[in-house]
Amino acid sequence: MFHSIRPAMLDRMHTLEEIDARDRGDGTPRLQRLRQIPPDTGKFLAILAASAPAGAWVEIGTSAGYSTLWLSLAAEQMGHSVTTFEVLPEKIALAQETFRLAGVEAVVKLVEGDARQHLTHFDRIAFCFLDAEKEVYADCYDIVIPRLVSGGLLIADNAINHREVLQPMLDRALSDDRVDALIVPIGNGELVCRKR
Repeated sequence: MFHSIRPAMLDRMHTLEEIDARDRGDGTPRLQRLRQIPPDTGKFLAILAASAPAGAWVEIGTSAGYSTLWLSLAAEQMGHSVTTFEVLPEKIALAQETFRLAGVEAVVKLVEGDARQHLTHFDRIAFCFLDAEKEVYADCYDIVIPRLVSGGLLIADNAINHREVLQPMLDRALSDDRVDALIVPIGNGELVCRKR
């Protein structure tokens, strides 16, 4: 998977990594930063997605599509597709450009709107990556977990760097007897939940 990334995808990944580094590093306040995952987290997600059982793959919070590119690598290899949700028009435009330039439009479906209004249409979720505004995490968790197939995975970003905000949801996940869960210290911290 990682040894055969197409040049067009690599180029787009590098461009987004440069934009994200500039956004984080120059101190200029921005209303809408990319706030994307680091590359190692992307690889971690791709490996987990490729190991997921049969069912739908969803991503909540597309941003510019960087994490979606990592998921698309696994989707292409496994013969799956990824449905990704984004609410902000400027990020939707960036993501559309990302998917076009990287050549992944065949395996990525971008849905414009609040994932919470669409997830109820998914009955068999095998993989979910949650990386959106922190105030929607608990709602998304409550919608996704009952819809996960046995062995299905929900991964939530920012479990360490936003732990104080996410603590109630994290506590609920870590004690939820429907899943086996732990926090993995990669990137900003990933809550990994596997449906029992």
